[in-house]
Amino acid sequence: MNEELAVRRIQELRAEIDYHSRRYYDEDAPEITDDAFDALTRELRALEEQYPHWITPDSYTQRVHGQVSALFTPVVHEVPLGSLQDVFSEEEIFAFDRRVREMVERPRYVVEPKIDGLSIAIEYRNGRFYRGATRGDGATGEDVSANLQQIADIPRVLTRPVERIIVRGEVYMSRESFAALVREQEENGEKPFMNPRNSAAGTLRQKDSSVVARRNLSLFVFNLQLLEGEGVHSHADSLRLMKELGFPVIPFYCVTESAEEAVDFVRDIGEKRRTLPFDIDGAVVKVDDFTDRETLGTTSKFPKWAVAYKYPPEEKETVLRDVEVQVGRTGVLTPTGVFDPVILAGTTVSRATLHNQNFIDEKGLAIGDTVVMRKAGDIIPEVVRVVTHFAREPYQLPQVCPSCGQPAIREEDEAALRCVNPACPAQRLRNLIHFTSKDAMDMDGLGPAVLEQLVRANIIAYADDLYTMDFEAVAALEGLGQKSADNFLAAIEKSKQNDLYRVIYGLGIRHIGEKAAKLLAGHFGTMEAVMNATEEEIAAIDGFGAVMARSVVSFFALEPSRQLVARLAEAGVNMTAAVQKIDDRFAGITFVLTGTLPGYTRSEAAAIIEQYGGKTSGSVSKKTSYVLAGEEAGSKLTKAQQLGVPIIDEAQFRKMIE
Repeated sequence: MNEELAVRRIQELRAEIDYHSRRYYDEDAPEITDDAFDALTRELRALEEQYPHWITPDSYTQRVHGQVSALFTPVVHEVPLGSLQDVFSEEEIFAFDRRVREMVERPRYVVEPKIDGLSIAIEYRNGRFYRGATRGDGATGEDVSANLQQIADIPRVLTRPVERIIVRGEVYMSRESFAALVREQEENGEKPFMNPRNSAAGTLRQKDSSVVARRNLSLFVFNLQLLEGEGVHSHADSLRLMKELGFPVIPFYCVTESAEEAVDFVRDIGEKRRTLPFDIDGAVVKVDDFTDRETLGTTSKFPKWAVAYKYPPEEKETVLRDVEVQVGRTGVLTPTGVFDPVILAGTTVSRATLHNQNFIDEKGLAIGDTVVMRKAGDIIPEVVRVVTHFAREPYQLPQVCPSCGQPAIREEDEAALRCVNPACPAQRLRNLIHFTSKDAMDMDGLGPAVLEQLVRANIIAYADDLYTMDFEAVAALEGLGQKSADNFLAAIEKSKQNDLYRVIYGLGIRHIGEKAAKLLAGHFGTMEAVMNATEEEIAAIDGFGAVMARSVVSFFALEPSRQLVARLAEAGVNMTAAVQKIDDRFAGITFVLTGTLPGYTRSEAAAIIEQYGGKTSGSVSKKTSYVLAGEEAGSKLTKAQQLGVPIIDEAQFRKMIE
């Protein structure tokens, strides 16, 4: 390749690498595999070595990847969080050893697994958690302290009050947690994360800390960034100190004085990685002594005292023999490919999810195709690409639900096909759990375990069966008895008097939450009016959109939906809105309630606001009209003061409704 072509290729590679780097590090949504990305960077590095005068400071090979999100407060790293130079062969490890020995006499190495997660720095002062931040661009990261404190592995207080310490670690998601999350995302019709690393990164960047708590993230600490008040002289010593202080350090490592032993341990890690409960993407070889590290120094991007060995991915060819379509608990139709069995990452694989029609179309997948398969994160089998097409047209998902035969619907903003039939056998238990929940029909005692027992005993199948079930048969079930049956009967009878909005919410209409159900009930007044409303009439309600309106109309267009409502009405369930609108004095006005009101509960105040055509919100913003503040008002009152939102008390509120 002549220099003109080489320069053109360098520019193409930089643009392509920058794009995929953003997708991986900043958006947690990679489009290509790690090995494909590594191939691009290796090609760029080789061309830059051949034509060094074309190297620029903004090249991927010369800087730390990643950016700082505007969603979080920036944190300047006192000690930069740099990258490591990747190597892809054992010979490159020996070459690294030769370079080290040119400057250091008798170096000692630490070899450890490279955990595949999101790199973070955590600071402690006087032994207590102070702050945690992502790596970002290496110099500046994002303050994710609130999220890090949801991770059980991260100590709040160290075993002794060291004056100040900053450690570097990797937040990761275990293989078990990742598999559970993918199942949940598939069932909900969401696009699943590609691997544990991206799921960990995407979770840690959530603004809602409760999401972090639910997803069960973990941490391994692998580097001492800064220590005040004590002295440590080697990496191995720092690992022992961090473990003594209560940090979960990397689970295994070795200290050696020879490159041969270092390579042997890299091989050992490679053999173990299939059986580990977490994902690794390589092994790291580091010079142990801190004085030797200072002698070796760093480049603009990498330390000269360490390299990261990348293991090659395992991929195998197989043939797609069939596609099975299953209905998840939320009605999503999920296609599963059935393949000729192949051994991947130590286990036999013959099935893999095909996600949705978009995925099938992108790959051009048809039954009979020869494909390349691998395990994402060594866990989830996935189709990488098609090698040989057997048919011209890709496989098409059925347009009806395979469980109940009703039409499957694909909404504009979704990739998934979904069955919205409330009588679908595949969704019975999920629908019953939702119908009896506290915010819906509020049937105390009828939790998921009891409902599952009743379904298994063929006592109930659909929501209306709750009102006509055989309570003698319920009393005869193991672990229940007459007292439980009597309590269920009382809760079910009480639910008949619920307001209309609870019935609407309990039906489990897609996109219709509790607040939207209240708007429907308050606007139309009766279930019959809601069922017969047009898409345009529903979309005209303040707070509704086209997608929500279409979802309501689609639901009630199904004959099983109307039959279910008819059976509920026949059983005596109330089908009329209790809160009737008095006038529209609060039309277009949004209230936020905070603190304790002497004369009303919050729900009572919210009901009054709705009677006068107003809305309530759970958070304060510039669009908030009034904050109704009671005693012991908290952060919402503070935010209202900061934004200049009008604040009223109960006396002023009473004057507004007189």
